[in-house]
Amino acid sequence: MEAFIQDMIDVLRSIVQNNNYFISIFIGMFVIVLESIVPFLPLALFISINMLVFGTVLGFFLSWIATIIGCSLSFFIFRFLQNHFHKLKQIPLIKAFNHITFSNLVIILSIPFTPAFSLNIGAGLSDMKYIKYLMTLFISKLFLVYFWGFIGTTLLESITDIGVLVKLCTMVIIAFCLSKWVTRYFCIE
Repeated sequence: MEAFIQDMIDVLRSIVQNNNYFISIFIGMFVIVLESIVPFLPLALFISINMLVFGTVLGFFLSWIATIIGCSLSFFIFRFLQNHFHKLKQIPLIKAFNHITFSNLVIILSIPFTPAFSLNIGAGLSDMKYIKYLMTLFISKLFLVYFWGFIGTTLLESITDIGVLVKLCTMVIIAFCLSKWVTRYFCIE
């Protein structure tokens, strides 16, 4: 696995050095978009590689935008399925998505170990408005990409390391406060 990671970093760096910025940016974003649709791919790895290859600021921004695009694409795929399979709307979990508040959804998606793919499915199959989900993604994925790009630990390490736990709680609190501000000023609910 380490050899694969190093090979991917070397390939992207060589593309950047050969002035093929658009191709390397496309590849860096594509793998993250793909991860939103194929959930077993390692998002943390792709974010870290982007930050190593493109630098912390550009790598962070590209990863954040790509995550939003990927989750939106997944949302629309399942929204399309919802229109073709009406029985899916009767699933209790899907019904719960119709009543989840903006702030609660932001908190859930801000936690790095939440299975975002299942939330994309639930939101896409529910009657949730896309603008609500998009605003949720803008806020929550900001903190998720920050976590994987700068903190990046496993679930076990996060639970046992008080420093990581404090950073994680701080991120979730900031995400919650930001969601309350957005709710108040943009009337999203």
